[in-house]
Amino acid sequence: MSEHDSSKPVVGITMGDAAGIGPEIVLKAVADESLRSMCRCVIIGDAAVLRRAAASFSIDIVLKVFEADGEGVEIVDLANLPAEFEIGVDAAVTGKASAQWIVRAVELWRDGKIDAISTAPISKKAIGLGGYDFPGHTEFLAEMTDTSEFAMSFFADKLRVVLLSTHHSLAHAITLVKKEPLAKLIAFSAREFEKLLGRKVKIAVAGLNPHASEGGMFGSEEADEIAPAIAECQDKGVDVSGPYSSDTIFLRGFRGEFDAVVALYHDQATIPVKSLSFGAAVNVTLGLPLIRTSVDHGTAYDIAGRGVAEAESMKAAIRLAGELVKGR
Repeated sequence: MSEHDSSKPVVGITMGDAAGIGPEIVLKAVADESLRSMCRCVIIGDAAVLRRAAASFSIDIVLKVFEADGEGVEIVDLANLPAEFEIGVDAAVTGKASAQWIVRAVELWRDGKIDAISTAPISKKAIGLGGYDFPGHTEFLAEMTDTSEFAMSFFADKLRVVLLSTHHSLAHAITLVKKEPLAKLIAFSAREFEKLLGRKVKIAVAGLNPHASEGGMFGSEEADEIAPAIAECQDKGVDVSGPYSSDTIFLRGFRGEFDAVVALYHDQATIPVKSLSFGAAVNVTLGLPLIRTSVDHGTAYDIAGRGVAEAESMKAAIRLAGELVKGR
């Protein structure tokens, strides 16, 4: 727990890309009193932008300076955006601001002011335009915390999925399905999920090819790379099995048969997660020294500024961050 208040977890919430739906979903999330009853919500962002958004979307909320009294919705105001900027487009000014909020959140965590970070969506292109060369939050936070071993995962009720590769073309992702990195990921995932869940875990591994190649009829990766990686981890005491056909294993995970499923590429993981729990799934970065959760969607530039964005995934991310802090 943070050094100044042990009664509730303190979750720092970065505002995301201000040209997208970040400000709207953050405000809608922290306006939920049931959420604030289980954790302290501290927004890291631009107060002026948030107040304008609250007025535009008729969200009745009062922002208080962080640590003034520890009540209500608190804010760490970097005041780093101009009074006017374009909504719904990638831009250096909004990308740089969103990156600066992430940096400040990590600093607050290091100083013991917050216990966890929950992030609203950023634009990878915008933060690049703003001078930050990272493909996303995961790599950005890993760099900031000197973390060399990390992985993207998603929590969707009982379904938890961890990814072997993230933002690569499918053709390149297939070349990354090799025994050594897969065995390393399986062992790492078992260790990290056991930390988060506080118990021994059972892991399944998805196959790459249709029907997990059906005995070699539709590809050789299962026999050549995936099964040997699983066997190596089993020999080391990891409760892992597979490879399983990817058209059924995620539903089995969702039903609670396994604690986590290892997916081999980005969309193999995100399609079932979003199909089963869109708007309620949470992105969790494994391996960081801090707890970091995020929404399961992007900046949604196409609906930004209209007041119609759903905040359920943002609420779920903040709530899960608080629960994981308590679990630790």
